[in-house]
Amino acid sequence: MNLIIDIGNTRIKAAVFENDILLEVVIFDSDELFEKVDFLTNKYTIDKGIISSVKNISRNVLDQLNKKVSFLVLDSATKVPFKNLYRTPKTLGVDRIALVANAVQKFNKKNVLIIDAGTCITYDFVNEHKEYLGGAISLGIEMRYKALNKYTSKLPLLEKNIPINFIGKTTEENIYSGVNNGVLNEINGVIKQYERENSFLTLVLTGGDTYFLAKQLKSGIFANPNFVLEGLNTILIYNNKEC
Repeated sequence: MNLIIDIGNTRIKAAVFENDILLEVVIFDSDELFEKVDFLTNKYTIDKGIISSVKNISRNVLDQLNKKVSFLVLDSATKVPFKNLYRTPKTLGVDRIALVANAVQKFNKKNVLIIDAGTCITYDFVNEHKEYLGGAISLGIEMRYKALNKYTSKLPLLEKNIPINFIGKTTEENIYSGVNNGVLNEINGVIKQYERENSFLTLVLTGGDTYFLAKQLKSGIFANPNFVLEGLNTILIYNNKEC
């Protein structure tokens, strides 16, 4: 079995896979890392592991984790099942590498646009030839609410909510409308840009806001909040076969 650890900007996700079958996912804060790894390694017979982190991991933390499982640490030099044409591969987020790996695994010989709606909203495009070309980075939903509050003197800090009407009648309703419809129009606009350039485009939505956005976006989008975890497992299996 494989243990997958994805360290994000705000939370950590850990998952256990048996081959390509997802058995369990746990989400927790960074100070619970060793506790959750102990829990999963005691519950399952783990053979291999992979770690993806958008933050730097100390040598001490890695040493402690490797006492439990032999972990592959994903970085720009890790072997992946696609051709990376990004001009600055060392600056490409490891979570985005995992997304693309899963896209080429699940949608072979297809043009795929992956939309990851989390702390940031990222767009990643891989073509039918398994070539990763890049994408875009935008503000996530929560970040937009925080920015309106932080950079103004009177606007309140709100939590995400679907507006009753696109015409807001109070300040709060205006914020809900502005943030929510701004994100939806951005995503739909980006999709249209890619569709104009690429025929038979497959769309994937993932990240912490997957379900919040999926019910508001057009149909035909594959919604999967565990797409990064599956991609990390794909990379781990790929590297074990390459050994």
